[in-house]
Amino acid sequence: MQTQPSFPADEKSFAWWKPVLFFLVVIVGLWIVKWQPYYGKAFTAAETHSIGKSIIAQSEINPLKAAWDYAMVYFLAVWKAAVLGVLLGSLIQVLIPQNWLLRTLGQPRFSGTLFGTLFSLPGMMCTCCAAPVAAGMRRQSVSMGGALAFWLGNPLLNPATLVFMGFVLGWQFVLIRAVVGIVTVLGVATLVQRWVKDQPQTTDIPQPVATPQTQGNFLQRWMKALWNLFWSTIPVYILAVLVLGAARVWLFPHADGAVDNTLFWVIAMAIAGCLFVIPTAAEIPIIQTMMLAGMGTAPALALLITLPAVSLPSLIMLHKAFPAKALWLTGGLVALSGMIVGALALI
Repeated sequence: MQTQPSFPADEKSFAWWKPVLFFLVVIVGLWIVKWQPYYGKAFTAAETHSIGKSIIAQSEINPLKAAWDYAMVYFLAVWKAAVLGVLLGSLIQVLIPQNWLLRTLGQPRFSGTLFGTLFSLPGMMCTCCAAPVAAGMRRQSVSMGGALAFWLGNPLLNPATLVFMGFVLGWQFVLIRAVVGIVTVLGVATLVQRWVKDQPQTTDIPQPVATPQTQGNFLQRWMKALWNLFWSTIPVYILAVLVLGAARVWLFPHADGAVDNTLFWVIAMAIAGCLFVIPTAAEIPIIQTMMLAGMGTAPALALLITLPAVSLPSLIMLHKAFPAKALWLTGGLVALSGMIVGALALI
């Protein structure tokens, strides 16, 4: 005789307002930070065939000044999305019943990876801003495949970025990005899920039991989740951005003809793209500027995939959410995807 699965007490008697509040924060937050600004930006891209200057265009030689200048430009561009990412990553731990996540994203099968990919599409976040949400998912026992697909899908399959890209770089770039992006997100998440043993994530945010006293502890539980998530992600994030800001001149040479159409530069740009950190859609003006300076199409395609997908800061931000092997494998497979698409362009 089969027994019914037992769910936590909050799964059986959770307050209806909790998921409603979560989705309200998601909708309002994304409207303010992403959807409404990107709607206007699409018209600008269509009219001017540009979405602004390259964030790495400055050629400051002094490493300290380069680090500071880049960090200021970068954080001014992403701070709203970063705040929203930490907010959602903490709220998902206290407002969404764990069973809901286990039925969709918690499955260590392809269905969990597919759901993670689909849920990433409205987010439109850069890799670092999506990282706290992925970390919050993992604390709720979401599978590696589902969380990785959500994390990679946000920057790689961003619908707004694809629209901007079509008007600025050309619709052939959009087709390549969409096809390779889907293959990369689903392929990397599936392979990592299969090759790395998943360690169930534990959270020190206590799950409430069905008593009037614990129902009133929502604010305390949320503040604890928010603090833990902030402390485990943001300090290393800031430090890594400063280091990469100092190194940007050497990672992306702008001299005319410096980055030519060869396999060496395809590999170099694929690796550099996996290390460097950028705001949402910043790969478009970066590629546009470097191609005007003589960069070949093949290394440009390598950057098209790797530059938005992962970064050293985002990988470090997730060091407590995923096994180290999973993060190394994710970075390596994303770099390989960029190398393959770039190498194909050389044929």
